[in-house]
Amino acid sequence: MTTLFGRRVLLRPLVVSDFPAWREVRRRNEEWLTKWEPTRLPGSPDVVEDREAFSVRCSARQRERQLGAGYGFGVFVDGELAGEINLSSVQRGPFQSGYVGYWIDEAKAGHGYTPEAVVVLARHSFEELRLHRIQIAIIPRNHASRRVMEKLAIRDEGVALRYLEINGTWEDHVRYAITAEEWAERGPELCAAWLD
Repeated sequence: MTTLFGRRVLLRPLVVSDFPAWREVRRRNEEWLTKWEPTRLPGSPDVVEDREAFSVRCSARQRERQLGAGYGFGVFVDGELAGEINLSSVQRGPFQSGYVGYWIDEAKAGHGYTPEAVVVLARHSFEELRLHRIQIAIIPRNHASRRVMEKLAIRDEGVALRYLEINGTWEDHVRYAITAEEWAERGPELCAAWLD
């Protein structure tokens, strides 16, 4: 199992035994998080309340890792689950790209854990997975999430109209991206600031 280390955060794939901690954090943060997430499909199990659905989700993430199509991680602070960060829809060939998504426990927000996790994942994406580009798409009014990109000075590529269905509405998203060339130039400075 791939475990990635930052200065204060540890990133590792979630396993079934994480379910009680994951459920507790997700229940406590329902209002904080669900307004930024896709609506659960009708008839699909509730992964927050159903241990078996969570188990299936963990297995699906493991298959994605085995196929090189995605890399999902729990974000842990002081040994406790604090959120998640995922590199998904990884495409190889001429694209060599993936999409980053993240969430953090509201009780842990504002302490720099998410920017640190993004730098850890970026380092892994460029230096281990050898991707050329990672992209992060954020709803314009999600100021807390956009603040992460501002702290890291990740390039804003503009707004994609009605980009993703979020909580039942097709929402515009600001697209942020960093390429391997930018990482080669800025990576040492980002690692020094957030990881060393």
